This record gives sequence, C-alpha cells and structure tokens, in this order.
Amino acid sequence: MLPEDLNLKLAPKVSAEELNDLFREAWPNHVDRDFSHLSQSLSFVCAYVEDSLVGFVNVAWDGAVHAFLLDTTVHSKYQKQGIGLLLIARARELCATNGIEWLHVDYETDLEPFYQSAGFVPTKAGLIRIGD
Repeated sequence: MLPEDLNLKLAPKVSAEELNDLFREAWPNHVDRDFSHLSQSLSFVCAYVEDSLVGFVNVAWDGAVHAFLLDTTVHSKYQKQGIGLLLIARARELCATNGIEWLHVDYETDLEPFYQSAGFVPTKAGLIRIGD
C-alpha cells in the first residue's frame, strides 16, 4: 500500500548526499558518486515521503528515440509498496511526451518479475564489462 504522503517529482533539486544516502541504504555495495551525470539525462524522477527521498530512477537517453532506465532505487523501508512501479510509470509518461519510441532497462534475473509487471518484455541483449 502506497504511503498517503508520497510525492513524485520530476528532476527536483536533489543533492548527491541525499542520493548517496538512499543508494547506500538500498544497495549494500554502493560506492558514493557525485551524480553530475544526471545533467546529461533526459530527466530523472524522485519519490518523497514527507521531505525524505525514498525513491529514484534516472531516464538516460541517446538524444533521439531510445531511453534507458538506470538506477531504479527504493528505500528498503518502502519497497514492495508500488513506489518503484510509480517511478517507472512516470518515466514512461516523460518518454512519451518527449517522442521516445523505445524504453530499455537492464536488470538482474531476480528483478524480472518486477520489470515485467511494469510492462517490460524480456529480450536478448549483449553486454561487455569494461575495466575490472
């Protein structure tokens, strides 16, 4: 059940500290970063309960018709309440209003049911790890 005071915001002023706090809480192996790359994205969506950041998704793009969901994250206290699905729905709306034709996402196998419930269809893809 969604929190009554849940609020989604498109590209709000959010600090790297707030984002790193959220990511550290949700992802045990998170390494802090500055999030300056968000300025190159189509946009991003944040979820707040009261004034606390509890969810995030980045909508990166190729500058044309493909967009990519990155870093879908929900605070563990608020997971399995529908916040992640709302973040993705808002990202889909954003894409539709910006002429995006394809929305991509990569995910670990255990997240497949979540992304399928958000409307994604599994496809084959290739991946090369650069670096370590």
